[in-house]
Amino acid sequence: MLSTLFAVNWQPELRGIVVVLIAAVVLIGGTYLVVGTNVGARLGFLLVIAAFFGWMMTMGAIWWTYGIGLKGPEPFWHPAEPVTIVRDSSLMVGAEILKAEPALGTDPVANAALISTELQAEGWNLLDEADPQRGQAVAASDAILQLEAKEFPAGSYLSVAVYDRGGERWPKINDSLDFFAFFHKPRYALVEVAPVVPQRVEPGRAPARPVVDTAQPHRYVHMLRDLGAKRQPAMFITFGSGLIFLMLCWLLHRRDLQLRANLSSETLPSKA
Repeated sequence: MLSTLFAVNWQPELRGIVVVLIAAVVLIGGTYLVVGTNVGARLGFLLVIAAFFGWMMTMGAIWWTYGIGLKGPEPFWHPAEPVTIVRDSSLMVGAEILKAEPALGTDPVANAALISTELQAEGWNLLDEADPQRGQAVAASDAILQLEAKEFPAGSYLSVAVYDRGGERWPKINDSLDFFAFFHKPRYALVEVAPVVPQRVEPGRAPARPVVDTAQPHRYVHMLRDLGAKRQPAMFITFGSGLIFLMLCWLLHRRDLQLRANLSSETLPSKA
């Protein structure tokens, strides 16, 4: 027995399961033992189970409200359709990023500046470098460029600008009263990346500061925001536990009515 306990102690996953089982047996079983000795086994079971699911409904509502506890998938950026990486600036219209094709020249730097102006004119918002949403979009674009598309290796490009469009939610009164804003428009992000000039790395010296290669055109990573389902498990727990709790309360109420009817019939005088 002692060796078995030592083996469980060295297995974190088994130890966690055993701790949860012991806690459930002690908490729920101990409560049932006290209540059952006072009101009976069957009524005590109904009372303990009803209290358990009532507590689960309350806890699920708290998780649902604050987005804590058991959570679903977090929001993330994923590649947009029909084109994710725009390698040629003239394909902005085909990628459904711009409505009108800009008049581009042969200078990549001037073309990037012209496209930036056209994007902001058509509703794309240029995010500030201190905006945390910019960092999230850049991290997602790095995964697409380096891992999925293998467009650039790490350190061979710079993310020079991030644009954002869409994502409006409704119905809401103002920015603070948006608890019931369940509907939203698609939200897109466009990350502009520029190749850098290859630098010579010398042992013992700090790496040189990356310099944008002005002879190569900029690329654009087009992404769509997935809002995830962070509060979905808590919502299911709340509704499921609430339904079971109401059903158990109805059973207890029906039992009280039957008990009252039986007691009243026993107290009536019998007919001669």
